[in-house]
Formats: sequence, C-alpha cells, structure tokens
Amino acid sequence: MPSAQPDTVEVTLGSRTVTVPKGGLYDRYRMDTDLDEVARDPRVSSVDFFRRLPKTRVDSPIGPTLTPNFYYRVSTARLTMPAPSRAIRGRLPAELAPLEIAPGVGLVSAMFFRYDVCDIDFYTEAAVGIAVQPARHGRLGSVDLLAALKNDSLDSYVLSLPVSTEIAQVRGHDGYGFPKWVTGLDVEIDAHRTIARVANDTGGTDLALSAATPPQRAYPSGAKVSTLTSYTRIGESWHSTLSQTNMLSAGSARLPRGLELQLGQGRLSEDLRSLRPIRTIQFDVVTEGQIALHLPVPFSVPNRKAGNPS
Repeated sequence: MPSAQPDTVEVTLGSRTVTVPKGGLYDRYRMDTDLDEVARDPRVSSVDFFRRLPKTRVDSPIGPTLTPNFYYRVSTARLTMPAPSRAIRGRLPAELAPLEIAPGVGLVSAMFFRYDVCDIDFYTEAAVGIAVQPARHGRLGSVDLLAALKNDSLDSYVLSLPVSTEIAQVRGHDGYGFPKWVTGLDVEIDAHRTIARVANDTGGTDLALSAATPPQRAYPSGAKVSTLTSYTRIGESWHSTLSQTNMLSAGSARLPRGLELQLGQGRLSEDLRSLRPIRTIQFDVVTEGQIALHLPVPFSVPNRKAGNPS
C-alpha cells in the first residue's frame, strides 16, 4: 500500500489505494471537475468541447465514479505500420480479426501520449495496438476500410499500455481492462520535435522515438474529432471503450524520413517485434488536443470459432 508524501494524498479506487498530487484536480474534484476552473488554466485553449459532454455517475470495478474522463490538454504521436496478418492473428483473441489494407496485410501502431491537464492529473502513456475489424461488422470491404481511415474512426485491440502514475494504472487496469503497468515514461511533443522514451524494469530503454514533428494545422474546437473503440475483457465479459479526440493542432507525414524508433528490451518492444511490422507508413502528431474517455460498456462479440456470440 502506498504511503502519502507531504505533497500527495491517498485515495481509494475499489479495493486499491493510490497516491495523487495534493491540491490537484483529482484531489479537489474527484472527476467532477469545475470547467470554469480549468478554463482559467493558461495551458487549456477552451473547454467548449466538454460542455457538450455531460458526465454520468456510474458504478464500476473501481467504485462509484463519473464518466467520461476528461483530458483538457494533450499531445499525442502515432506510428502506423503494416504487418503480416498471420503475425497479427497470433496475438489477437479468437473473437477479433485484423483490419486488412490488402490480403494478408494488417495495421499495427506504436503510440505515445502526454496528458498535461486532465481529471486524474498529469501523466504520460505509451501503447502498442492492433487495428481490428469492428466486432459486430462482417468482413470489411475496401469502401468500408477507406471510409474508416478517412473519418479517423477505428477499432483496436491493445497489447501493452504502460503509464507513469499509479492512479492511471489502477483506473486503466481495474476499470477498463487494459494491460497497464507503471514505469518511467517521458514524452515531449512540440511543433518542432517529438521525443519519447519508455523505461524497462531495470531502467534501460524499452521503446524510444525521436522524429521531426509533421507540420501542424490548427482546427476550431469540434471541427476535427476522431473516435477510437477499444475492445477488452473485464473478468469473463467483453467490453468496448470509446475515446473521442478533439484535435486543435495536428499534422501527418506519410512515409516519414528521419524517424528513429528504437526497440530495446521490454514488454512494449517484445509486443511490437511479435507483430513483425514492416515500416512506418504514416506518422500522426497532435501537438494540442483534448480527449473524452468513456468507461467501458459490456459488448457482445462474435465467437469466430463457434459462430456464436460471447
């Protein structure tokens, strides 16, 4: 059980106790954050996106809480890579199928996140994920795939999701069913450079990224909102988690040059290697964005082996 330091306080989430910054947003508001207070933070451009998303109080594995979880100032980086479908299927549960861009070729990604202002205070995160077909959709045709990519509305299965704080780990693992653990994790993203490093258990490098940030384009709040649906198991049941990203400044580079992705020793690198990615075909960076992360809801996915829902 963690011990509170002078600048932290202990909070209980379900059966777990974690420490959070004393006087931080979670300590003061317990997810019911005052939007007017956040709007006064110079790092936050606007809170209009969140005023249109009322929160709901629900029971969850981490106890009574409010959903969605609001992230008021974030920056993100995503590397998209093709990989053999055979390798991808070896890492997917039987109920899910890879989203293929060509016969025998799917999509995987490495992602890095920096959450400067959010309901559970500052933290950083990284992920290795697989693009999958929507669980309730039949085999996607080329029209469906192109529409999904154009609208930036994708479904995924996450293999690994390390974070930098205890509250993010407990909420993500116990509440959402994600494979989260706490580790040293640095993410720095600005209009010029994107740098990230994830430490392994011994303090060495698990995964690291260094690249020029693609040219950014500014968007009015609400003009460019992407959605990501992630599938996880909580206990014996499948759940789906919806994440909505309000992009305020974003840019992409196809077949980026000079991008350095270092695979070291650790869970992230092992997961990425197992997928046998070919090369980075797209590099997406959001230097300023906002996220609404909804709590997972029970979801029926087809049992592809038996032909029955599970």
